[in-house]
Amino acid sequence: MKPEIVIHLWKLLWQQYSARVNYARTYQQMITAAGGNVANDHIAFRSLRLLLDSPQGQVNLGIGYLEKIVQALGYVAAGEYTFAKTHLYARHYHHPQQEEFNLPKLFISELIVDELPSNIAQIIYQTVSSFEYQLTSDVNFLLETEENIEIIAQQLQQIFTRPWLPPRRSLVEEVNQVTQYGAWVLLHGYAVNHFTGYVNSQNTAKYPDIDTTASSLANLGVPMKAEIEGNIACGLRQTATQAVTEMVTVFDDNSGLEIQIPWTYAYYEIAQRYLVEVEPGKQVLFDAFLGSNAQELFEMTRLSK
Repeated sequence: MKPEIVIHLWKLLWQQYSARVNYARTYQQMITAAGGNVANDHIAFRSLRLLLDSPQGQVNLGIGYLEKIVQALGYVAAGEYTFAKTHLYARHYHHPQQEEFNLPKLFISELIVDELPSNIAQIIYQTVSSFEYQLTSDVNFLLETEENIEIIAQQLQQIFTRPWLPPRRSLVEEVNQVTQYGAWVLLHGYAVNHFTGYVNSQNTAKYPDIDTTASSLANLGVPMKAEIEGNIACGLRQTATQAVTEMVTVFDDNSGLEIQIPWTYAYYEIAQRYLVEVEPGKQVLFDAFLGSNAQELFEMTRLSK
């Protein structure tokens, strides 16, 4: 597999995401104006752990759905995280050529639908039953074709969308009362949940750390999370912008027609990594994630009252 395909795919998804999340563009402009470098620490995706019957047999719409794709792209699982209170599970992935090609890590989470109240689980099942099978079984074949890199990346990009019809308004609002994560996935599917600016790679004296970066974004009018999660001793500190709100499509309960309502989409995260001691006298840069940080960041897409 050519790393160039991975690079081009993430570039396409960044273009799509940053067109919707203006805070990401503000960050990019701020860093480049200071002569710095913009790199991504990781890209995050959300999903639903449930089995759905399809013409191709049972399909797992959770991590397993995206894992087939990212593994075909060369990524390997490197850590797992459980969030029992919110019925979430996650894995992170890294690419063996991560350093060589400056490839971001991936953080893929899933909502364990069967752990939810039965009425909410039923709504989710009914909504995603219009699922249209994508390329997951054909990714390896696609990567082996003689198509050029741009065409392959464009085809892979189509996987990172919502593969089912929009939900009914009253149903997504009902789901949101129990799991804002579940409502988000019903509306946005496999669209990028967030990109993450990698502070360590900014390479500009004007923004030497996450603190100056976050405060400077706030000074530019970007609404930021109040706290920076994590600490130096743990090896990772993270914060994020507030999530942007955009108009999403749902079915009106009365007319049955498609209508637009406001809902959260995505935020932009920034992260700084630190050396941690792995054995006496030996330090390495922390390259994983902290479950407590992730739990806080999951909440960033909650609808404001």
